[in-house]
Formats: sequence, C-alpha cells, structure tokens
Amino acid sequence: MLQFFLDSSQFIISGALVGLLVGMTGVGGGSLMTPLLTIIFGVAPTTAVGTDLAFAAITKGFGTVAHRLHGNVRWDIVRLLCIGSLTTAILSILTLKYVGPVSKNFNHLISVSIGISVLLTAASLLFRVKILKWVQENPNFLPSGTNLKAATIIVGAIIGVLVTVSSIGAGAIGATLILVLYPHLKPAQVAGTDIAYAVPLTALAGLGHWWLGNVHFDLLFGLLLGSVPAIWLGAKLSSTLSEKATRTTLAGTLFLVGIKLVSS
Repeated sequence: MLQFFLDSSQFIISGALVGLLVGMTGVGGGSLMTPLLTIIFGVAPTTAVGTDLAFAAITKGFGTVAHRLHGNVRWDIVRLLCIGSLTTAILSILTLKYVGPVSKNFNHLISVSIGISVLLTAASLLFRVKILKWVQENPNFLPSGTNLKAATIIVGAIIGVLVTVSSIGAGAIGATLILVLYPHLKPAQVAGTDIAYAVPLTALAGLGHWWLGNVHFDLLFGLLLGSVPAIWLGAKLSSTLSEKATRTTLAGTLFLVGIKLVSS
C-alpha cells in the first residue's frame, strides 16, 4: 500500500489541485484534469479521457446526492438532456470502436478535440455574464414549448459528443447553455441540474471507454484520493475568495492549455 502511495503521489497531488479548483469555482474538473494528464504526465489522450470520465462519474455522483437533498435538480430538464446526450454518447463510443486501434493521427485528433473543448469552456466562463445579459434583453429569441424541449435535446446531443470524445463539456459549457435556455432558474438549480444529467452521461461514456480499454484504474484511484478531500476544502474556501477573480484566472489558464493542445 505504501508503495502505491509513493508511485501515485504525483497523481494524488494533481487530483488535489484540480479538486481544490473545482470546489472553489464549481467547474474545471475535466477541462483541467484531462489536459494535465496528457501535457504534464504524457498519458495517452484516449486513456486520459476514459480515466477522467470514470473519475467525473464518481465525483459528480456525490454532488448530485447533495443537490437532490436540497431540491436543486430540475428532473424534467435532466430527462431531456439525457435523451440527447446518452444517444450521442453511445454513437460516439461505437464510432471510436469502429475506428479500431489507436494510431498517432487518431491520438492527435483526440488531443485537438480536447483543446477545442477546453477553449469552449474558457469562453463560456469569460463571456457567461454577457451572454446572459443578451438573453435577458432579448427574451423573444428564446424557444418555448415544444421548441424549447427540442432545443434542450439538441444541446444534450452536442454535449454528449464533446464529453465522450474529450471528457470535457458537461461543466461550464453545459451550465451556460442551460442558463441560456432556462434563464429563470436559480443558480443552485442550474448547478444541480447540470451535475445531475452529467452523472449518467459520464458513467455511460466511462463504461464505454472501459469497454474500449481506456480506463487506468490505478491512476483513477490516485486522482480520487487527492480530489475528494480537496473539493470539500475548496468549497469551504470559496466563500473567502472573489468568484470573479477565480473564474477569470481559471479561464485564462484554460485558454493557454487549449491553445497548446490545438497547436501541438
């Protein structure tokens, strides 16, 4: 056991750092963890994605329980998002299976996909306030009734592909799009709904990557050891730090990471 801790110390520390940011800002898990594994530790992109999805399913599962107890989950929205996201997650896994053995070009494609997802996450963090201001000033452009349900399913479908291929997208991007479609929701409802639909999505995508042989369990265990207590600590620290400053710093970091991945 001691040898495991020594061998996994770098991953435990990495999990703790990412967990701290997640606890403070509410986002950044996949968007930081997957690039960290690929850029710093040289983990193969497919393995990084698969392991991070399993990691996200477990950590978001605990978050969903907490939000459910406080009544912050809009299950009608979760169902619509799942219809879209679970369908495209299955199709994405089957496509990855069809592609066959991982080649250098395919690994590069996954790296670029991760980079694009990271840049989208950063943009959603930086411009969320402006996007929501525009939505509030132009309510006539928002879908309603059947169109709103269809738009929610389409959003879920897009995020399903992003998450399955890159493990990124269910956090900041998902929350921003939910807010755009449902601007009347309270912040706690947005967070609870976003986490709740991400659990079955990351679990299904994680199982798919396990089927493809892309989940590294020793790595997963090390990340969980570091992140679980750090998320709790980050949540405690969040009340003492400026949310705007933390989110701006996180977004700037993600932009640099995204550009690095896309240009590599």
